[in-house]
Amino acid sequence: MSSPYTYEYKVVTFRESLIGDALDSGKLEKVLNKHAEDGWQLKAITSADVKGRIGPGAVEGLLLTLERPRG
Repeated sequence: MSSPYTYEYKVVTFRESLIGDALDSGKLEKVLNKHAEDGWQLKAITSADVKGRIGPGAVEGLLLTLERPRG
């Protein structure tokens, strides 16, 4: 049976600099608001090691799982 409520999901990586800065709540808020303008709603937030842009190591970051009705 097809559900009348069909959703799509997006996972966004949020990380700070490689020098170990604390996560900036203002930057996180801007990222969430930017996606909210396109109809995305925060479904879950998960702490994870996120691969950096340079080098083999990872830094602490967040995975933001976003949801919106498909349509």
